[in-house]
Amino acid sequence: MNNNKDINITYIGGGSRGWAWTFMTDLALEPELGGTIRLYDIDHRASEINEKIGNDLKKDPACRSDFTYVSVNSLSEALKGTDFVVISILPGTFDEMESDVHAPERYGIYQSVGDTAGPGGYIRAIRTIPMFVEIAEAIRDNAPDAWVINYTNPMSLCVKTLYETFPQIKAFGCCHEVFNTQEVLASILSGELGIPDIKRTDLYTNVIGINHFTWFTSASYRDIDIFPIYERYVNEHFEEGYEFTSDNWMNSYFSCAHRVKFDLFRKYHNIAAAGDRHLAEFMPGDTYLLDPETVEKWKFSLTPVSYRKEDLKQRLERSGRLYRGEEHIKLKSTGEEGVQLVKALCGLGNKVSNVNLPNYAGQIPNLDSSAVVETNALFTRNSVAPIYAGNLPDDIRKLILPHVQNHERVYQAAVRKDRNLLYEAFENDPLINHRLTADQVRDLVDEMINNTSKYNDL
Repeated sequence: MNNNKDINITYIGGGSRGWAWTFMTDLALEPELGGTIRLYDIDHRASEINEKIGNDLKKDPACRSDFTYVSVNSLSEALKGTDFVVISILPGTFDEMESDVHAPERYGIYQSVGDTAGPGGYIRAIRTIPMFVEIAEAIRDNAPDAWVINYTNPMSLCVKTLYETFPQIKAFGCCHEVFNTQEVLASILSGELGIPDIKRTDLYTNVIGINHFTWFTSASYRDIDIFPIYERYVNEHFEEGYEFTSDNWMNSYFSCAHRVKFDLFRKYHNIAAAGDRHLAEFMPGDTYLLDPETVEKWKFSLTPVSYRKEDLKQRLERSGRLYRGEEHIKLKSTGEEGVQLVKALCGLGNKVSNVNLPNYAGQIPNLDSSAVVETNALFTRNSVAPIYAGNLPDDIRKLILPHVQNHERVYQAAVRKDRNLLYEAFENDPLINHRLTADQVRDLVDEMINNTSKYNDL
């Protein structure tokens, strides 16, 4: 990469009707970067549509960059000599995800998301891991020096697969769940301290854990320790939850009143730093996800796949309008940090952000070095350096360890095509937590594998 105005970025999943538009928007607002975006998707027509949508952004007076979007036919063509790779794919379709999320409900196992932990996350991983093996091999063969940014879930297993397949890969996983918790903290601080407009980027938080089950073991604003303020707020608002969402949490499948966070803080004395829907899935199944009534009590939602299917229809319709020029993407910063990380790697300033990487540097000493963990990292020119996060508190480590162990079981189940390892993962998952017999676990795994057999050969 010799010229920051002539970089090549490959987008795998380039027909996306979500993350791709987010990435395009932030790129369009970045005056210090330019070059070519190669869009690759197994649905080539979808990437062709995004090619036109991306190139149309240059007509907007607010556009400050000069990127050209090109739809390409093959993965190798997309990757050859590229500088950056962005991976954002849906493994399978929402029909498969419908089984991931809802098949376990017949056994009394409820999931609020179903794409990371629990039965849904594991079966999704069985579909995803072979895809990521193929992607990692293609990167090894065509762009071994490229920086790779993953947005696909299950994040930990996707990043693990990239490194297991190509150990020299320069990959990391990005997730915005931590940002949302930082925004909640900034808002609470503004109200409690009477200081208007505190932004999440004004805070420093020590991020530690695994994706979607991250924690802050310290948090500060300037010289102010946030923990005592947060503790006071939690105690005063525990029943209703975070005041700015407690009244409208039920109006969106993705909102919550943050009562799960509050409860976890009371129990473990550290700040859980992901959305309640994700946090709940890492805990024993009789804690927050026992049944729909329990979920409602904690003021978050079970997200049905029927909603995702309807939302996809609407996004497809919007894609058509954008393609025909009947609607235009509004160029306003999305708050995501992917483009800022690209800038830092190009040498255009330094950046600290939370990312998912193998624990090779010992950023969390009391987890295995092969575990994929989420901590802060320092981004500089052509470098990502994990920041030492310290040991997990013992009680939180006990919560995280079964998931790290299951990541290894599920990865090995996929690459070795060993269904017995998947049975073990289900039996050891906290959501199931001995609530099913061994025969029920086998029946559930077999049913979910069979339901999604188009995308797996386990």
